[in-house]
Amino acid sequence: MEETDRLELRYEVARKAIHLSSLSIPVIYWFISRELTLLLLVPLFCGFFMIDLLKNFSGTLSTWYYKAFGSMLRTHELQGNKAYLNGATHIVMAALLLVLFFPKIIAVTAFTMVAVSDTLAAIVGKIFGKHRFGKKSLEGSMAFFLSALLIVAVVPGLNLFVGVAMSITATITEAFIVRIGDFKIDDNLAIPLISATVGLLGTLLFL
Repeated sequence: MEETDRLELRYEVARKAIHLSSLSIPVIYWFISRELTLLLLVPLFCGFFMIDLLKNFSGTLSTWYYKAFGSMLRTHELQGNKAYLNGATHIVMAALLLVLFFPKIIAVTAFTMVAVSDTLAAIVGKIFGKHRFGKKSLEGSMAFFLSALLIVAVVPGLNLFVGVAMSITATITEAFIVRIGDFKIDDNLAIPLISATVGLLGTLLFL
C-alpha cells in the first residue's frame, strides 16, 4: 500500500524551497571544472550520508533530526524502525553520480529538471491537482513537463531532440514509482539518472 501524502501545503513549500536551493549545484558546475565540482560534492555527500546513517543509531542525533525536520518529512521518512536516506542525501548523491558518469551538458540539464520541475510539479499538484492517478496529478505532471521543456530551451548547446527526450523521460519517471523488486528508488535519484541515461544514449546513437 502506498503512503498517504501527509504534508500540508506550507510544509510542502518549505521542503521544496530547500529542494530548489539545490539548483545552485548545476549552476556552479556549469562554470567550474568537473574535478573541482567533485572536490565540493564528495565531502558534501559524505556529510549528508553520515547524518542519515548516524540518526538510526544515535538517540541524541535522532531526536534533534526529527524535531528539526519532522514537519517536512514524508510518511516513510518518519518510520524510525527503518533505515533510509532522506531526500537531501538522494539529491546530492544524484549530483555526484551525474558529474561522475555523464557529460556536463547532460548532467546539468537532468539535475536542473529534478531541482526545478519536480518542485513545480509538487506545488502545482498540491494546489491545483484535481485529476489524480495514484499519488500524482495530471496538473502536476503538466507543470513538470512544460517547465522541463523550458529548461531544455535555455540550456546552451543542448540538442533539441535530446532535450525533449529527456523531458518526456523525466516527466514519466516523476509520475510513476520506480522500483527494483520491493525497493522503491527515490524520485530525487530516479528522475535525473534515468533522464540523463536517455540523453546520453540519444547523443551517442543519433548525433
